[in-house]
Amino acid sequence: MTREIFEAEHEDFRQTARTFFEKEVVPDHGQWEKDGIVPRDLWLKAGEAGLLCFDVDEAYGGPGVADFRYNVVLSEEQSRAGVSGPGFSVHSDIIVPYISSLATDEQKQRWLPGCVSGEIITAIAMTEPGAGSDLQGIRTTAIDKGDHYVVNGSKTFISNGINADLVIVVARTDPEAGHKGISLLVVERGMEGFERGRNLDKIGLHAQDTAELSFTDVMVPKENLLGKEGDGFISLMMNLPQERLIIAAQAAAVCDLMVELCLDYAKTREAFGRPIGKFQNTRFTIAEMATEARITRVFVDDCITKHNRGELDATGASMAKYWATELQNKLVNQAVQLHGGYGYMMEYPVARAYLDSRISTIYGGTTEIQKEIIGRSLGL
Repeated sequence: MTREIFEAEHEDFRQTARTFFEKEVVPDHGQWEKDGIVPRDLWLKAGEAGLLCFDVDEAYGGPGVADFRYNVVLSEEQSRAGVSGPGFSVHSDIIVPYISSLATDEQKQRWLPGCVSGEIITAIAMTEPGAGSDLQGIRTTAIDKGDHYVVNGSKTFISNGINADLVIVVARTDPEAGHKGISLLVVERGMEGFERGRNLDKIGLHAQDTAELSFTDVMVPKENLLGKEGDGFISLMMNLPQERLIIAAQAAAVCDLMVELCLDYAKTREAFGRPIGKFQNTRFTIAEMATEARITRVFVDDCITKHNRGELDATGASMAKYWATELQNKLVNQAVQLHGGYGYMMEYPVARAYLDSRISTIYGGTTEIQKEIIGRSLGL
């Protein structure tokens, strides 16, 4: 399918990204899945290859390319390669934009060059054991002590949590102010009282480190307040559409991949003396998969175009995230069924995709949360 949203330079970059994943990630990804983490060296290689933080201004060591299509291309190629370990998207598409948009010049000088080079790995700590999609249920506190805050609380399901050097912590600076009492604080590796718990044992995404974090009387200097005190909730709401869009783009890429894998398998796998693609049920199943994947691709690409123009609203992002991730899980499930026993074997990419895809309807806001946002936009 020809995709009109991309230009020649994006397709050139696609080859760069594809080569990087095939050379630097695919050969070792199986071992990293056993280890539960990718090595920090990979981040340095990605930084050297220019694959991190495209929109960071040149003044802070970045390429200064404010074109989200490059972010999409990188995520698509990672999805296509079936290597879920590197948390590049979490870093470049979700976390670093908070620093770029909210940080002071001094903070940007301190943090952004390392984010671009891969020397600094980032994470964001929102989810707590008792607060997931409901950010207003946050209990982690940051008490003002004059020239610093004292942070106490715990977070869980934190992507890049083990490797992270900087963690944007969502905390309550005013327990009585509701959502207006939430602020963003940057906790740095080595701060006393900041501890990492276990690297969580997940169903899928085995090579992507996901941690529990705890904060016990962590002294965070006022210089590490990100944005204005009390504006944390608003800042999170402003950046969530981009997070949901990149998840939708990744899901659409997996949908395309499932169609491709099923087509190849249907043409080569034989049963009862002929390729299984010659059976009507197989043809109909793949025809439906291809049609649904195409519809989703057109919609998500339209959302990407709108986002690049600054026109994608929260409702559109929620629609894209809800629809694409639900279809991703549907098509991955169909692909496993079509592959039969081989689809249940981890050496086949459809089996790995089956495990890795399940989280897509949960992280970045569950499907139910997306439907709630859409429903409210309709006046319900």
